[in-house]
Amino acid sequence: MKHLFIASSIAIAATAWAQSPVPSVKVQDAWARATVGAQSATGAFMKLTAPQATRLVEVRSPAAGIVEVHEMKLDGDVMRMRAVTALPLAAGQTVELKPGGYHVMLMDLKAPVKAGDTVPLTLVFEGADGQRQTQDVKATARALGGAPAAPAGGGAHGGGHGKH
Repeated sequence: MKHLFIASSIAIAATAWAQSPVPSVKVQDAWARATVGAQSATGAFMKLTAPQATRLVEVRSPAAGIVEVHEMKLDGDVMRMRAVTALPLAAGQTVELKPGGYHVMLMDLKAPVKAGDTVPLTLVFEGADGQRQTQDVKATARALGGAPAAPAGGGAHGGGHGKH
């Protein structure tokens, strides 16, 4: 009986070891809007492409006391912004977090965000199986109306601009 238990344990361990980790979500063109004056909130933007269906369920940053994924949506003649509990990412489809749409709100900022600063973000993704995976991203801050930075070789820097 003892040998059966050991053999079963080895088989289970080998199966777990052979399973490859969940592939990372591709993050491109991550940037944040620089703040002006006493502004205590800003937005962060990027493009996300998941290799398999997943959801963005949380974003954290040491730069802000509160970080939420928000959606801007036209409600009649009024543009409204609201927090969402999860942002679905379909397999192989790029979802752009951009001004006027889905974006990351950084509120209760610990310090002003100046153009050229790097804003660290931790994205938390949840797969269909409920497993969570975190991914660190560095968003480069840009002044309002500033020109996009040159692409950094497909990494998580530069690209896109607009109003929040």
